Amino acid sequence: MGRVREQAGLLAQLRNPPGGRDARIMLRALAVDRTGTGLWAASSVLYLTFVTHLSAQQIGVLLGAAGVAGIAGSPLAGRLATRFPVRPLLIGCHLLRLVTLTLVLLCTRFEALLVVVAVTYLGDRAAKTLEMLFATRAAGERRAAYQALSRSAANAGYGLGAGLAAIGLAAGTVDAYRALILGNALSFLVAAALVWRTGEPGGVVAPGPAARPVRAKGPWRDGGYLRFVLLDIPMNLDDSVLGVGLPLWLVSRTSAPHALVPAFLVINTVLVVLLQLTVSRRAEGPRKAARAVMLYGVLLFVCCALLAASTGCGTWTAAGVLLAAAVLVTMAELMRSVSSWELAVLLAPPDERAAYLGVAGMSQSIQKSAGPPLLTGVVMAAGPAGWLALGVAVAGLSVWQRRCCERRLGAMEVSEPVAGVA
Repeated sequence: MGRVREQAGLLAQLRNPPGGRDARIMLRALAVDRTGTGLWAASSVLYLTFVTHLSAQQIGVLLGAAGVAGIAGSPLAGRLATRFPVRPLLIGCHLLRLVTLTLVLLCTRFEALLVVVAVTYLGDRAAKTLEMLFATRAAGERRAAYQALSRSAANAGYGLGAGLAAIGLAAGTVDAYRALILGNALSFLVAAALVWRTGEPGGVVAPGPAARPVRAKGPWRDGGYLRFVLLDIPMNLDDSVLGVGLPLWLVSRTSAPHALVPAFLVINTVLVVLLQLTVSRRAEGPRKAARAVMLYGVLLFVCCALLAASTGCGTWTAAGVLLAAAVLVTMAELMRSVSSWELAVLLAPPDERAAYLGVAGMSQSIQKSAGPPLLTGVVMAAGPAGWLALGVAVAGLSVWQRRCCERRLGAMEVSEPVAGVA
C-alpha cells in the first residue's frame, strides 16, 4: 500500500508540478525536445555516412568540433540571461536549431556541415542552461522536485525518439534518414511553440540594501565556484561510462553476447523514469545534496570494479556483471542529477545566478568532449587496472567535492547574518 501511495503521489506531481501551469508546459516542451534528440542520436552517424558520404575520420572531427563548440553554449546563455528574459532566449535557441537542422539536410560539403552542426550543438547546450534557469525561477525552493520531473520527461522523450528512429533505420533508405533529421528539426518548432505559451518565470532575487556590502565577484573571478565546476567534470563521467565504456568493454574484453548492448540503455531509461522523483525527494536540501556527491563516487567506484572483474568471467556471468554495472552507473547518474544541479544553484549568489549557472553548465559539455577519449585512450587501454584507477580517482574527488561544497555552504550561512547586521 505504501508503494501504491508513493506512485500516486508521483503521478500527482506530474499533473501539478512545482511552478504550476507554465512548468507543466515546459515539461511537455522538454519531452518534445528530447524526442528529437533521440532521433538525432540514433540516426546522425548513419545519415552523415550514407547520405552526405563523409568518412569515419571526417565524422569524428565533425562531432568532436561540435562538442567543443557546445562548451561555449552554457556560459553564453548564462551571460545573455542576465540581460534578457529567459523565455524569448529559449525560443530563440529552439528556432536556431530548427534552422541549422534544416541546413544539415541541404548541405553536402564537409566544411559547411562542420559549421552548421557546431552551431546546432552550441544552441543545444544553451537551451539546456536556459531550461535550468527557467526551472530555478519558476519552481523556487521546490526546484529539486522539478528537476526530477524534467529528468523523467527527458528520458521518456529520448527513449521515444530512439524507438521512432529504429523504425526509420529499419527501412534503411536515404529518404528515411532524411525524414529522421527533419523530425528532429520539427521537434524544435513544436518545443518553441510550447515555450511561447508560457510566461516569463519570476523568482529573480534582487540584492537588497542589507546585502549590498557583500558583493559577488562574478563566476570567472570566484575561485570557490570555479573549483566546484572543475570538480563537477569527473562527477559527470557516468554519461561516458554508460554510452561508451560499457558497450566497448563488452565487445572488446568480455565474452558476453553483443545483443546485450541495447539493454544498457533500456535499464538506464526505465530506472531514471521510475526512480528519479523518489531519489530527488530524499536528497533535497544543501547537506543532502552534498552527501549525494560522495554517494556518486562510491557507486561509480563499485561500477568500475565490476567492469574490471568482468574480464575473467564466463559468458553469462560476464553478462550478469555488466548488467549490474549498468544498474550501478544509472544509480550514480540519479545521484549526480540531484547534487550537480542543486549545488550549482545553492553555491551561486542569488543576484548573479544566471551567469553562475551558465559557467556551471560547462562541466557537462567538457565531459562530453573529454570523457570518451579518456575512457577509450587511457582507461580501457590500461585494462582492468584502468577501471580500478578511474573508480578510485572519482571516489577520491567526490570526497573532496563534498568537503569543498560544505565549507562554502557554511561560509554562506555565516555571511547571511553578518550582512543582516551590517
